[in-house]
This record gives sequence, structure tokens and C-alpha cells, in this order.
Amino acid sequence: MNTKKRYLFFYIFFISMISTFEIIAQQAIVKIACIGDSVTAGYLLANPNTQSYPSQLQVLMGKQYEVKNFGHSGATLLKKGSTPYYKTTACAEAISYRPDIAIIHLGLNDTDPRNWPNYKEDFNADYSWLLDTLKKQNPNVKLYICRMTPIFNEHPRFKSGTRDWFWQIQEHIEEIATANKVNLINLHEKLYNRPELFPDALHPTTEGATILAQTVYENITQDYGGLKLAPIFTDNMVLQRNQPIVIYGNANGGDKIEITLNSHKEVVTTNLYGKWKVTFPAMKSGGKHEINISSNGKKLVLKNILIGDVWFCSGQSNMAFPLQKSENGVAEVKNAINNTTLRLFNYKVIQETDDIAWDSTTLAKTNQLKYFSGKWAISDSISAKDFSAIAYYFGQNIIHEENVPIGLIQVAVGGSPIESWIDRYTLEHDDKVVDVLTNWRKSDFIMPWVRSRADVNLKNATNPKQRHPYAPSYNYEAGVTHFTAFPVKGILWYQGESNAHNVELYQHLMPTLVKSWRKAWGTSLPFYYVQLSSIDRPTWPSFREMQNKLQKEIPNSKMAISMDYGDSINVHPIKKKQIAERLALLALQHTYGKPVNTNGPSALKATQKATYIVITFSNTKQLATANQKELVGFELVTDKGIRIESKAIIVKDQVQIKIPKNEKIKKILYAYKPYTKANLVNEANLPCSTFQLEIETNVNSVKDER
Repeated sequence: MNTKKRYLFFYIFFISMISTFEIIAQQAIVKIACIGDSVTAGYLLANPNTQSYPSQLQVLMGKQYEVKNFGHSGATLLKKGSTPYYKTTACAEAISYRPDIAIIHLGLNDTDPRNWPNYKEDFNADYSWLLDTLKKQNPNVKLYICRMTPIFNEHPRFKSGTRDWFWQIQEHIEEIATANKVNLINLHEKLYNRPELFPDALHPTTEGATILAQTVYENITQDYGGLKLAPIFTDNMVLQRNQPIVIYGNANGGDKIEITLNSHKEVVTTNLYGKWKVTFPAMKSGGKHEINISSNGKKLVLKNILIGDVWFCSGQSNMAFPLQKSENGVAEVKNAINNTTLRLFNYKVIQETDDIAWDSTTLAKTNQLKYFSGKWAISDSISAKDFSAIAYYFGQNIIHEENVPIGLIQVAVGGSPIESWIDRYTLEHDDKVVDVLTNWRKSDFIMPWVRSRADVNLKNATNPKQRHPYAPSYNYEAGVTHFTAFPVKGILWYQGESNAHNVELYQHLMPTLVKSWRKAWGTSLPFYYVQLSSIDRPTWPSFREMQNKLQKEIPNSKMAISMDYGDSINVHPIKKKQIAERLALLALQHTYGKPVNTNGPSALKATQKATYIVITFSNTKQLATANQKELVGFELVTDKGIRIESKAIIVKDQVQIKIPKNEKIKKILYAYKPYTKANLVNEANLPCSTFQLEIETNVNSVKDER
């Protein structure tokens, strides 16, 4: 062979080899089809070709994958729907693409009143048709169907049907995944608490699309970032005694996790969503313990763990009020040296809601629900000084009486309204308050002071839906939700100052909160709360009376009175130890079964007998006045609505008030001044709450017992 022919041979051979490698490379590429509606298509995004979730997924998956977007705006899954996906060009192209992996996100447009009410019985069959059609084109296709991204309350059809149909469709999607034996991706979970990423309440921004792409990537690759524990698990923690001990976290899908508590070892496999959980038998208190967690060569060790009782302590500024600022708090902080049986988890805020504009970093972290951070600490002069005074003194009391380790979890935000502590689903499905979710910074549901302070904090915000800890559901989503899988003994609650403008609304919302929290924890936890103190604010007497009544309406709840330790001008009274002691008494009697007196006198009825009003009480054998002072705090209200401050006397377990001449008395008030010095107590020196009673008439005269 001459030289020219030899070069030609090698040239042809080289070209053929390149072609072969190209064919092999092409065959090695995994094809991913993203099938869906406008969310998949990238509606509202400036450049869907780079910003839509399929485009971002391509970057995450790398060159060995080809990701194509087959989204069609307005598409319905239902074949008889307003814009059936199966009739679109996008559907035909997706099927002919013969993907190796198909991600299907459909159903949002099926919530339209033209669709779901009429054709919902076809939904499962129509979805199965699409899955079967993809399988016919490629029997080896790996199919993923998705729980839908959120539709938020600002959507124009939200209350008229979309809200309810949306959740019905979510249930159907889960049924379809099971029946067709395909994988289910939850595109809802990580975005349901991010309404600021949905300008029109339906379509995500670029950042929202990033979260979608990351979620799909994790489900396909099972790469969830490796072994991690939930934030509650750190050194120095307290685990709840006498209940199964639950330890949980995240890892890559399918990873085996070894967890050892003392000498007891459990092995668990991470599920398809990167989550793992193991349950150890219940333990009694006593001793120090260690937990070891290992997976794929990574090892985590938690040391100095106690078994005892854990209390979740939440609310606004009077719960957050630090020990060092309370009465005699500086001295108490100095004494709080290495109290090893008291452990504190202070879930601190990254920025207080003071009268300042927040910077861009704080605003961004708040949107990302990174407003809190913390870990367990042994109670000492450092950890205790900024910890809740109410919670700290409560814990000290329980330790003293029960001789058991106590763990206290503080999640409290100054100025926060109760709406911020209730989960989104509950608010969305409560027709009395669902509208509070819509433009809450302009809503009369929210106290004007709360709205104005949020406006100051958010002065530098560029997103009109910027999140804030006063926003409905925010503190639940950023704070409470991190602890609901962790067993606790009970809940302490001190909140209401930022809702005192609307007594009737709070009367509805507080039972709603308790019910939602108990549902989240999965048990009817005891709920002990503090009544508002006294201060010169006009609605507070009515609010205090409402709170007093709620303990009879909310099962397994009790209230500690604080009005006798109030301050006429300061919403933050400093006598926190006394209030904590009353909370502790409630817990000792109703949770720990101790024979202690926890209640002050409770008014039963007011009866007119000739020229006197006689008030009878329960929870007392002998009425008295605090510090043996003259009895004050009673007012008579005439049939004309005139309030008459009246002198009252104690006769054993009753109070008597003389009726002014020629006056017709309709009802009686006690401690009904905003700032009150009312001083009625029982033999245990526990106070009587604010109350009002209608007068019952008794024509029989009574003997003046003075």
C-alpha cells in the first residue's frame, strides 16, 4: 500500500471512529421530558428559556442529560377540560420524544369551575391514559407525577371553589401515583410557605422555579446533601421522658443510617424524599446520655443529653422578655451558674422588630424562613440572661417540685399577632379569617400598630409580598413547624397584646391556634397561658374577661392571672417570677397531679336582694384582699349604662354591694378599668379575674350581715 492510500485509510477509519463515538455518546444521553402547564412553561418569567424550572434542571443534571420543556399554558389534565393537554402540540411532541424520564405537573387548571365540578370523575382515568401512553412509547420510561405547586388566597377563584378543589386534586394525584406504581414528587411542600415567590398567586418567580428544579433534581438523583439532623437535635438537649423517643433528619435517598442511644442501636433506611426517622422505647428520667448517628462514613455525636420534661414556650414580647431585665433578674442571672438539670433552647430571631428599617440581608433571610436560629444550652449566667424570664422561672419551679430535668424551647417574637402563629392551611380554610392572608399590611384584621411597625421594618423591601414575622402564618412556618415532630410535655403561651383591638376575633383565633397546634403535634397537649396584665388601654378589660372564659371553652387549658402585677404605662411589667409561679402551679396540679391550689375566686352569680347586690364565688372558703387592704375594683352599671364605682364588703365567701338609692342596676363589673388595682383574693392569696355579671333579681330581702 502506497503512502497516499495509507493516509486515506487512516482518515476514513478516524472519521468512522468519531461517528461511532458520537452515536455512543448520543445513546448515553438520558432524555427528560418536563410535561405540564404554565408553571412548567415558565409563564411570567422574563426568559423562560433560561429561567423556567426545566431550563434550570438542565444545568443541574449536566451534559449527560437532555431536558426538554413540554409545558403548555392553561392546559388541563382532564380530556374534557377547558384546554386539554392531550390535544396540544406539546403533548404530541412529548410522547414522540420517547423520554427516559418524564416529570408531569398538571392539575392546576383543572381547579377551574368549568372543569373539576363537571368532569372530576374522569381525572384518574385521564391521568392514567397519559402515563400508559408514555409507557407505550418507551416501556422503560421512569415516570414521576407531581403534587401541584400552591395556589394562594389572592387567586380570584380561591374562595369560590379553587381552594377546595385544589386539595381534592392533590388527593387524587397521590391515588394515581399508587395505582399506577409511579414516583410522586412533592412540588408543593417547599413552596407552600413562600407566597412572596408567587406574584399572581399562581406562577412562581425565577427563585421559585429554582426551588422546583432543585426538588426535581433531588428526586431524580436521590442526592439530598447527605446526613443531617433536624435543628432540635444538639448537645445538651432534653428528650421527653415516658414517651417514645423519636430521632429524625435527612440524608441521601436509600442511605442506611445507624443510630445508637446509649447501647441501643437502630438501623433505618432513608426514604425516597431524603427523610429518615427512628423511634426508641420510652425512658424514665435519670443519667446522662449520648446519641451516635452515622452513615456512609459520616458520624454525628450528641453528648450530655438528659431525659426529662420539655415545655414549648411561645408568644410575643412578654414571653420573650429576658430574665436579666425582669425584677431582680440581674441577681438571678448571677445565680444561674451551671444548673445542669435545666436546659434552654433559645430560638433567637436574627433581627428584632424594633423601630428600624431592615437591611437587604435580613429581608432576604426572612423571606427564606431563616429568621430563627439556636441550639440547646445548659442554663448558666450566659444562656439564661437573654432567655424568657417567664419560661426560666417556670422551669425552676417544676425542677424544684418534681426533681426532674426540664428542657425549655423558646420561640417568641415581640409584637407578633396571633395570626402569625397559626398554620396557613388552617387560616385558608377558616372563612371567618381567610381574608387576613390577603394584603395583611392593609388589613383591618391586623392591629394598626402591628402594620405600621412592619411598614418601618420593610421600608427597604423591593418585593411587595416581602415576608415579616407579623405576617399571617409566618412564625408558624419559620419557627413552630421545626418542633412539631419533637415530643413535648406541654405548651406555655403569653400573647395577645397585639390583638387586643379586636376581642371577638381573638376569641375565635385562640381556640383555632390551640386546635391547629395539637393537630400538628398529634396529641392534646396541655396549654397554659397568661392573661393580659392591666395597663391604660381601653379594650384590655374586655380582653381579660374573654381570656378568662376561654379556659372553659378550650379543653385541657388553664390561665394564669397577671393583672395585679401590671403597669399603667408599660406593656412589659417586670414582675415575671410571680406570673411564672402561677403557671407552674397550673402545671403542677393539672399535668403533674400535685394537690396544690391554683385558682383564685371565680364569680358565679350576682343577685339583688332588697337594697344589696350579693356576689357568690367558687374556689374559695374565705375571701380576702391582697395584703389586707380595703376591697376595691367593683362597679355597678345602671339600666342607663352609667357606671358607678362602688364600695364592696366581704362576708365570708361572698361580696356585698349596697345599691345607691333610686338606681336600677343591670350588671356588675370587677377589675374593669384598663389599669386596675382590684384586689380580691382567696385564702391562697390567688387573685380573682376581671369579670362582669348580669344581675339576678330576688324579691326576698336579706339581712344586712355587716
